Amino acid sequence: MANLAERIGQLVTSLGVRASYGEKITIDGAEAVPVALVWFGFGGGSDESGEAGGGGGGGATIPIGVYTGGINGPRFQPNLVALLAVSIPLTLVAGKALSHIVRALKK
Repeated sequence: MANLAERIGQLVTSLGVRASYGEKITIDGAEAVPVALVWFGFGGGSDESGEAGGGGGGGATIPIGVYTGGINGPRFQPNLVALLAVSIPLTLVAGKALSHIVRALKK
């Protein structure tokens, strides 16, 4: 079991930048490099005798935009749907934190 988890971990680690930045593509004559937010997690365990064990893993990929060529060099164009999906929870958490800070300062 541990050997399998190590092999999967090494495979994911070897992806590195290739997992976040895709291969260059051409769309209507313009070149673009897709960019994604990528993360993985793996775990496993067994009892002391080594007879019982288990493991699991998972990951997520969020496409956040593309780099395109422009007159002034490369330009990042965000994926607006992903930007909204990330900004809504971030705004909620920031608002909650700010309300706690204001409440603490009033005391």
